[in-house]
Amino acid sequence: MKVLWKGKQIAEAKKEDLIYIEGNWYFPPESLDGDYLKKSDTPYVCPWKGKCQYFDVGQDGDYSADHAFSYPKPIPTALDRVKKDFSNYLVFSGQDIEIQE
Repeated sequence: MKVLWKGKQIAEAKKEDLIYIEGNWYFPPESLDGDYLKKSDTPYVCPWKGKCQYFDVGQDGDYSADHAFSYPKPIPTALDRVKKDFSNYLVFSGQDIEIQE
C-alpha cells in the first residue's frame, strides 16, 4: 500500500506489514520517507493506546498540519489488545493524503 501527499509518494509497504486498528492503516516506520514528517506540538492522549505524537506532513515550507500520528510508547495493555507492537507506526489522514492499495 502507498501513501501519497499531494500526489507525492511518502510511504509504501506490503499490506501484510501494516496493522489495522479502528479503521486506520498503521504503516511501519521503515516504510516512511522521514523527510516529509515534522513533529507537531498538538497534544492528544488516547484512553487505551496512550500518548500520541502528531506530525505535519510536507516539505520545503509546505506542510499539512497534523496529517499523521503515531504512538511512540503505547500502553502495554494496548499491545495486548492489538496483539502486535504498533510502536512508532504511523497513520496518515487528511484532505492532502491519499492511501492506495
